Amino acid sequence: MGADPKSAGLCVEAPPPRKRVFILGGGFAGMYAALHLERQLGNRDDVEVTLVSRDNFFLFTPMLHEVAASDVNASAIVISLRKLLPRLTFVEGDVSGLDLEAKKVTVAHGGLDGHSHTLPYDYLVLALGSETNFFGKPGPRDYTLTMKTLGDAMLLRNCLIDRLEEADTDCVTAGKRDAIVTFVVVGGGFAGVETAGAINDFIHGALPFYPNIQHANVRVMLVHGGEEVLPELGRDLGAYARKKLIEHGVEVRTGVHVKDVTQEGVELPDGTVVPTKTVVWTAGVTPPSLMATLPCEKERGRLKVNERMEVPGFPGVWALGDCASVPDVTNGGKPCPPTAQHALRQGLVAARNVCAALDGKPGKALRYKMLGQLAAIGRRSGVARILGMKFSGTFAWVLWRTIYLFKLPKLETKVRVAMGWTLDLFFRKDVVQLIGPRELDQLTLPALPLNSRQQVRQVQALQPRTQH
Repeated sequence: MGADPKSAGLCVEAPPPRKRVFILGGGFAGMYAALHLERQLGNRDDVEVTLVSRDNFFLFTPMLHEVAASDVNASAIVISLRKLLPRLTFVEGDVSGLDLEAKKVTVAHGGLDGHSHTLPYDYLVLALGSETNFFGKPGPRDYTLTMKTLGDAMLLRNCLIDRLEEADTDCVTAGKRDAIVTFVVVGGGFAGVETAGAINDFIHGALPFYPNIQHANVRVMLVHGGEEVLPELGRDLGAYARKKLIEHGVEVRTGVHVKDVTQEGVELPDGTVVPTKTVVWTAGVTPPSLMATLPCEKERGRLKVNERMEVPGFPGVWALGDCASVPDVTNGGKPCPPTAQHALRQGLVAARNVCAALDGKPGKALRYKMLGQLAAIGRRSGVARILGMKFSGTFAWVLWRTIYLFKLPKLETKVRVAMGWTLDLFFRKDVVQLIGPRELDQLTLPALPLNSRQQVRQVQALQPRTQH
């Protein structure tokens, strides 16, 4: 037997401390960075990777409108981050502070009796996403719903059903009934067009259960400040999408900037007011307010990074996704658009650069040319541009569902979504109101700003958490 090093008077050298890699944000950019780092570093004893996210699940945001329209169940488009990343450390909480000089991040968690932790890091991946942009207007902030989170989609779905229940009562006058079942979506990008199409499909699909409401009473309006909806797809596909929405019964107004949103409805630039109780704001996004506190160069509020997604002046810090302005080297250095497909690739490249930094090697630049974009516009129609080719109609809708089904992480989420779509083909819309009228009134009280954070927390407080 060998002698004990301690008894022999030998000095035993302590193992070097583990390198700590923090990923802030569990969206597309953060989750795919974490997924790659888990595969590369999950079995290493000298590195600890920690993912910080305010939700304990990854949300497949391109299908949010499908939840609002009851095409799929809410639990079908989310998957537990702990289940997805079993070899990583996970912390559920909000990033309330960040000191890039001292290399420390402050995380708040714990609900009503919440508290904060200040955690040190060696390498940092910033993927905090974005927030709804109300452009400094209190009206939209206080009187509209948004479509950024799972709570947003669930709240919108319950609001739609609540409006139908309210309008179907005999005591409602014809004029008041029309205002109750008037729905306005502000913003003609992907989120706005898909939300307007989903609302229109859901409402008209549910009307057979509400005999006092006629199709003529329902008004779904899409208001967009640009010349054409879906500007990312070009004028021709945008015009096709607008034409199809109009054919489906959606009133589309382009070149119109909403002046204000009040308790009575939506005020347009010409002074007219569209009476409505339901306004969905999808007119734009803005970086999280935390970004403004960081001593970094910014471009339109987003952290300006180089082609390797490194934050200048702060070695070991990468920024990606909606909170960063990442130059697209395949497009003359212009900022990458804030799309899921770009965030996904940025996450993978950033993870590889973290691994390179751990090994003392330089990182590589992000090189990704967008393959295409797709949008569902309701009534089993869609528009798409793939590899320069343009598609529209039912084929584009099938293409949309096929591509996004394969992009869903994990087989179980694919099966859940496919089952929801199959049931939707054979059965009428589900009109079960999961949030009661009393709770819904509290959530949509005009005095309460309906920003995304409050909606998520309030909805989660009313419902038990979904376990996966």
